[in-house]
Amino acid sequence: MAWNSFATPLIGKAVRAASRLAHGGGSAFPGKIVERIDPQFLSRTLAQLPLGVVLVSGTNGKTTTTRMVASMLQSLGLKVFTNPTGSNFTRGVVSSLLAEVSLSGKLDADIAVLELDEAYAVHFVKQVPPDYCLLLNVMRDQLDRFGEIDNTARLLSKAAEATTGTVVLNREDPRIARLADVAHTEDGVEVRYFGLDESLRGFFPSDDDMSTTVDVEAHDSAEHGGNIGDSGNAGDTADAVAAAAPATSQPQDGPDALPADVTLRAVGDHRATFAIDGETYETAVKLEGVYNLYNAAAALAVVRAVAADAQAMFLPFEDALADSVDADGADAGTETDGNGSHDAIDQAAADEILRAAGVSPRMIAFAHATTQAMIDTAGEVTPAFGRGEVITVNGTPVELLLVKNPMGFRLSLASFKPEGCDTMICINDEYADGRDMSWLWDVDFTSLRGTGVKAVSGVRAWDMALRLEYDQVPVESVSTDLEESVVNFVNANSGTPKHIYCTYTAMLKTRAALAKIADVADAGVGK
Repeated sequence: MAWNSFATPLIGKAVRAASRLAHGGGSAFPGKIVERIDPQFLSRTLAQLPLGVVLVSGTNGKTTTTRMVASMLQSLGLKVFTNPTGSNFTRGVVSSLLAEVSLSGKLDADIAVLELDEAYAVHFVKQVPPDYCLLLNVMRDQLDRFGEIDNTARLLSKAAEATTGTVVLNREDPRIARLADVAHTEDGVEVRYFGLDESLRGFFPSDDDMSTTVDVEAHDSAEHGGNIGDSGNAGDTADAVAAAAPATSQPQDGPDALPADVTLRAVGDHRATFAIDGETYETAVKLEGVYNLYNAAAALAVVRAVAADAQAMFLPFEDALADSVDADGADAGTETDGNGSHDAIDQAAADEILRAAGVSPRMIAFAHATTQAMIDTAGEVTPAFGRGEVITVNGTPVELLLVKNPMGFRLSLASFKPEGCDTMICINDEYADGRDMSWLWDVDFTSLRGTGVKAVSGVRAWDMALRLEYDQVPVESVSTDLEESVVNFVNANSGTPKHIYCTYTAMLKTRAALAKIADVADAGVGK
């Protein structure tokens, strides 16, 4: 440890307080300072956790899936440390830790669930080898940072290779599924998969399978005799996109298929059906979009992995304590009630033994969690900020939909019907968005032809408007003044639901603009 490590929490908290005062919000700056003065702070603090660290990464769905895993574990009784707002660089995690540790450096949690940026996951695992690694997908994203997707897959392979417990992989993404080869299974590392029923695979083509709008249009003219966008059904559009794609590279069902620990079998209106251990489980869900239901399958798979380890780690303590209490009770002649429970003194003694061993009663309770209990907790998870979050403005629901790559935008358009709603698209090209916006040309916008787009804004508003023009999507207004455009958009056509598709920094600025005219929850970005 650094000689000054005893002072790190105090220094970090002071810097964090000053940063929030100066900037009016959270910041990763305190994390940068702590990394400089005490490089071991991150690994030393997270090493306290009895159930270790869950790392979540991938191109699409990191923030929402991290929220799912953390919420489910919390609902099942554990104390969870997480970075809930997408502060997914190592210094962002350190800044989040500073808000939670005591001045003595104690972190009161059982497990950490951390979202990590694909590139920064490599730096993180050098300091903290994760106990669990959940890898979601690989798609083209921020080409100026990552290059092509094979490089992104190589980055994620470092996380899988560093994992010491269980690696959970997306069976349907061939680049992700192949990362099982780098997991140290010879050292006891387990590999699990989450997957899709064959009937749903058309909604989730791999990056190699996606077609351009021109391909879809040509296929539609030849096979369907009309424009895809005229169907009036975003789900039909997704099916058409998948149908126009080349033969899928995804694994198929059959004797040689990879076994999925959790399979998403069917989706409905705020409902999902999962197959687990040969049984079928159905639940209502609060999340929006078919892609989030697949994220729920991923979250369930990693929660099941944690629960399995908890059973192996903690249930032997329970059995040993039961034997000890039974023996002590027999020797002392203590009485039990009709259910065989011992008196409070014996229970207090048992709890003391558990605490001395570093095992809390809540960990043992978590180890008893059933699959149905896990399914129930998945049904209660609400959207992460800006990811299907609904903000009410003067009685009108305004839904924020984060988009940052071709697949994410396509899935959002397929999941949210434009009919009966006003649509706005906000595109920025700041560092957190990725400077290269050429990926917009790989998104099929024809589902918006029938309704058009009310407003386009952001730094790259005119690029977005041009892209829509090529797909023959009418646009009413274009402006680079995002705040003014957002306010005008949400105040027009009162009572008509609104959809705002936005890149990351555009989403933050949209929320800030809405916060001036409506009640918007504090996202705590950078806490």
